[in-house]
Amino acid sequence: MFSYSVMTPSLQAINLTKRYGQFVAVSKLNLKIEGAKCVGFLGPNGAGKTTTLKLFTDMIRPTDGHALINGVDVHEEKRRALSSVGTLIETPEIYPSLTEREALLMVAELKGVPRKFLEKSVREVADKVRMKEWLDQKVGRMSKGMKQRINIAAALLGDPDIILLDEPTSGLDPRGMNEVREIIKDLKKERRLIFMSSHLLSEVSEICDEVALINHGKLMAYGPINEVTSKFSDSGAAIIEVSVLKPLQANVIKKIKKLPGVKSTEVLDTKRFNLRVSGDVAKTQQKLLESLVKLKIGVISFKPSTSALEETYLSVFKETA
Repeated sequence: MFSYSVMTPSLQAINLTKRYGQFVAVSKLNLKIEGAKCVGFLGPNGAGKTTTLKLFTDMIRPTDGHALINGVDVHEEKRRALSSVGTLIETPEIYPSLTEREALLMVAELKGVPRKFLEKSVREVADKVRMKEWLDQKVGRMSKGMKQRINIAAALLGDPDIILLDEPTSGLDPRGMNEVREIIKDLKKERRLIFMSSHLLSEVSEICDEVALINHGKLMAYGPINEVTSKFSDSGAAIIEVSVLKPLQANVIKKIKKLPGVKSTEVLDTKRFNLRVSGDVAKTQQKLLESLVKLKIGVISFKPSTSALEETYLSVFKETA
């Protein structure tokens, strides 16, 4: 498939600033993201999330500073910088009289996908978003969730290494939200850098590897979710949610409580529990996961707790309100 692949995808903001008169939307933002991962971009309404994404695509120009994609300044070399980027910012409208195929072919041509690859590219991205069977249906007859999946498909044309998503599940019903989340999880497996703004903490906890918190246009924190939640925790501990296949027995829970690094244990139900862990977060997690696997309880999920991210979010933005 047509591609502009790079070895290590990266996004970098250097003193990135955007002012509208006296109002500062983004203020001297310094942020560097490297490698294939999914990064959640969090902040309250008006924090500067969408403005930052627009600066990274040159939809708006910075007042000061630089937005770099794979080391290339977006404003100075827009075509080169964006050649390996797919975007879905706000909610673009698709002409309702077009079929999905027609809409995607139009976007593919605008992106410069070679003519001989057009049909193949459209079929491939439609398949990735589970919309292949509706290729010849009119977009106007589709649900909002289906339209959003087509928008994601459009972002995937050209096989980009970097994908920028602005609240991709906003306004969707629960089924539509779940479908979009599953698509993003699949995209993570393809070794892309995904930078995704969201208001939903559970969504970020479920999908993302790292998180960047922004408020009043300023970066408040950035890093792996557990490290960020640990930094802002009152106890300096991170909370890990673990799901297992086998119902938890009392003797197993006792063993878990005694594992190195575990400060406390909270049983959520027969197959789920939270662990509050201390010490070097990354190393503690690695050893803890190895120890849990040795207990042969069928670990199927080991991730930052949504409640921990919620506590961090409320703590950070309470202090800066």
